[in-house]
Amino acid sequence: MAAGNSTATQAEPDVTDGPFEVKELLRIDQALTAADANGRGLKFSVYVGPLHDPVRGAAEAMHDQLEDPDHSILIAISPQQRQLEVVTGKAARERVPDRQVSLAVFSMEASFGAGNLAEGIVTGLRMLGEQAAHN
Repeated sequence: MAAGNSTATQAEPDVTDGPFEVKELLRIDQALTAADANGRGLKFSVYVGPLHDPVRGAAEAMHDQLEDPDHSILIAISPQQRQLEVVTGKAARERVPDRQVSLAVFSMEASFGAGNLAEGIVTGLRMLGEQAAHN
């Protein structure tokens, strides 16, 4: 067998393979950028995909892998499982209390129930970012 480059390479996933159109991805990216800017040191992340059981534990484990978990807020969504978890780090929780997270979750779930996943994510990021900016 000769050495050399293999023609069987693993393809990079295409961002258009997911549940979002390109314009929706751009809106989510803009919302993430705005939330980070408003968050005054907090970092926001979004995960959309399957979450193993227990779902909360999977979201918390994912949050723990972020660069600065204490100052991070993760929105984890599994559309197929109909699950939504928001995980806040210790410092983030001081600025965005559980009550405000619950309001954002309620708003996101309303959008998701209407079939608008991207709009729900944008709304949640906006609400959480604005709350962080005020505290």
